[in-house]
Amino acid sequence: DALPYLPLADALRGAAEAGGPVGPAVTARPALRRLLPGDEAGPAEETTGGLAQQRLFGSVLDMLSEVAGRQPVLFVFEDLHWADRSTRDLLVFLTRMLQRERVCLVGTYRTDDLHRRHPLRPVLAELRRLPLVTSVELPPLGDDDMAEYLATLDRYGEGPAGPVAGRGLTTVIERAGGNPFFAEELLAAGAERARLPGTLADLLLARVETLSDTARQVLRVAAVAGRRVGHDLLRDATGLGDLPLEDALREIVSRRLLTAGSDGYTFRHALLQEAVYDDLLPGERTRLHIAFAALLAGRGGAPAELAHHHLAGHDLPGALRASVEAGRLAAGLGAPAEAHRHFERALEVWDQVPEAERLAGESRARIALASAAAAAAGGDYHRAAEQVRRLRREASDPVLVAETGERLSYYLADAGGDEAEAIEAAREAVDLAPHSPLLARALATYARALSRQYRFEEGAATASRALEVAQATGARDAEASALVSLALIEEEFGSSVEQAVDLLTRATRRPSGDLSIDLRARFNLARIHYENGALAVAARITEDGVRLAGETGLTWSTFGTDLRFLHYLVHYADGDWDTAERLAGGFGVRVGTRAEAQLSSFALFVEVGRGRTGADERLRWLSRFWPDVLVAYMARGMAAEQALWRGDPHTALDHVDAIVAALEPFDPSVIRIAATGLWALADLGRTGEPCDDLLRRARWAAENGPNGPRARLGPEGLAWLARAEAEWHRAHGTAGPEVWRRATEAFGFGFVYEEARSRWRLPRARCGRATAAAARAEWERAVRVAAELEARPLLETLRAVGARAGFPDPTATTPHDHLHGLPRHPRRRRAGDGRP
Repeated sequence: DALPYLPLADALRGAAEAGGPVGPAVTARPALRRLLPGDEAGPAEETTGGLAQQRLFGSVLDMLSEVAGRQPVLFVFEDLHWADRSTRDLLVFLTRMLQRERVCLVGTYRTDDLHRRHPLRPVLAELRRLPLVTSVELPPLGDDDMAEYLATLDRYGEGPAGPVAGRGLTTVIERAGGNPFFAEELLAAGAERARLPGTLADLLLARVETLSDTARQVLRVAAVAGRRVGHDLLRDATGLGDLPLEDALREIVSRRLLTAGSDGYTFRHALLQEAVYDDLLPGERTRLHIAFAALLAGRGGAPAELAHHHLAGHDLPGALRASVEAGRLAAGLGAPAEAHRHFERALEVWDQVPEAERLAGESRARIALASAAAAAAGGDYHRAAEQVRRLRREASDPVLVAETGERLSYYLADAGGDEAEAIEAAREAVDLAPHSPLLARALATYARALSRQYRFEEGAATASRALEVAQATGARDAEASALVSLALIEEEFGSSVEQAVDLLTRATRRPSGDLSIDLRARFNLARIHYENGALAVAARITEDGVRLAGETGLTWSTFGTDLRFLHYLVHYADGDWDTAERLAGGFGVRVGTRAEAQLSSFALFVEVGRGRTGADERLRWLSRFWPDVLVAYMARGMAAEQALWRGDPHTALDHVDAIVAALEPFDPSVIRIAATGLWALADLGRTGEPCDDLLRRARWAAENGPNGPRARLGPEGLAWLARAEAEWHRAHGTAGPEVWRRATEAFGFGFVYEEARSRWRLPRARCGRATAAAARAEWERAVRVAAELEARPLLETLRAVGARAGFPDPTATTPHDHLHGLPRHPRRRRAGDGRP
């Protein structure tokens, strides 16, 4: 039981000491500096909504990406069968996120150590399902390969003294069974001996027995320390003087049982350490653990190691104290699984330790709450809820009942649990909590629970009271949470979007102490501006939110990811497609989870709009996630548009029918999909019920959706409704210029591409010579925008229209343009920038 992320810490320390780009990349990130000796990054923030692990994982990913930008990176996780839970989670995270970077991840493990319920087994099953993972199982070496391997050891002086050949070599190969390490040990033991132990463990112990008494005792002490031990610690634990210890260690190292490092020794193979440790007598083992615990305590050793030695030495008071410290340290490092395990260990021995509260420095209830918080931070909200539920039943102190009730309600919401229980627990917390930050948080959580049950009037009143108490008691996190809740209720069911914007703006003015709330407030503020057509404002807010997420290592947290895709959508709408495409470079193509598929789907907007061939591969990977409604809406919706650009309206209709069937009738997303379906029907020349049904669905969603009546639809929703009605008229042959003018003007709030797509239809809708000049002007405006966006499908369609009408291409360059370096396309108008 050492520090969590020990393999990562070792790798970072070694790479930093070796020089190169890793050191500066690590020291620039406080979450990574905390893993290194002599950390000066300061304590981790405690009020970050359980985001410590996400911050660490994001920092590792950013560091690897930065270093890979300069040189290829090989990152090896050895002996995964011993890895802690957080290290395993890190490996899965990196494997999912690293797709285009020049980083190769390698993980090794011993299959012999994987019993049926080993925690690595589900991790391996998950990794093998990922498209970029290659599983390589190394079979036992064949006789020829083993002979070559042993010969190589002999050539480079790594084998035993003197060459091995003939019957001796044959004996080694036969007994080793293809295991290189077993073969080396057989050679070292003397392959010509008539009697050799039949198992590897027995063979290793036989080799240990050949050591001198002093060397054998040193090796036994080292085995109790673990797979590695520092020189000074080993010296004090053995009680030997420097010279006797050095003689013993020289003997052990020369026999290739330990390897010497810069400050200590490592067992050459973990199996050797296990064999020596298992061979100790019970009393001998206990005595040595007690000795190591005392020595480590005097040296300020890692609390996790102390807890391990105290427990093995049957020192329960010491184990309790060290386990609590280890839990706090693991939580600060972003290792919630290990923190939960340490806190649970402390709770298990609590009743057996006199004066446990004094030793722990906190009450049992506080340790139980910390354990639940660690479980929740690790994603196990059900375990967290059960823990606080049990503590709530046992509690007699009204304040503790209030605190546990608030936490229970919070965890139940995140777990998708019993909403009635969540409301009852939060209500009781409000009734019992004194006027304090606890009351403010209980009110904020109660408001959240009420809103989830659509009790919005009660939710708004409760959130308003939470805001008052939070401001009076200085609970900034509860204040920000209440402001966000009030804003969302006001947006959906109030009378003023401006009021919602004001509330969210207040929530973003200063840090709340909880980064998850800070990012949530920025996301919702940017989203409301985006949905109401203020694209320039939305762009500034999303950029600020993405920067905050990046600086705090939360790029890949829930709201960090949400801010990234919203940032992308804003630039897709405002016409800055180069920036949007650059942002989408981080949206993986070969996706393996629903969350990855949802993020990947957004990249299709520009890929399909520009006619990128990469959209086909992305759609292939996304097709297995089409049962997910959000992926279906975005990915299948864009697949329908791609089919229409390719002249295949039948395939487009298949996609539209599937999406409409998956969406709720009141979902405003129906409007855009209906417009796409009507485009396909118009291309096919179909009228009647199919057309009427899609338009009826679009109108019903606009008038009855969760956003209220049609007047409450944002500009984009109203624009898509205008497009749907225009396509219905086109299918029926009644699409006059005024119909397409309405659709074009509806997208004029700043949606550059869709405005140009609507304008595409205007020239065809105009009739007669009197409107020929106006038709050409509309066509030229659409062509210029399509060319600037590099929207190839639209541009090629517009050029075909122009060729039939005899219009000259306004984007064609002239020799004069080239001589003077003039831009090919005029600068487009950006929404909200104040230019006409």
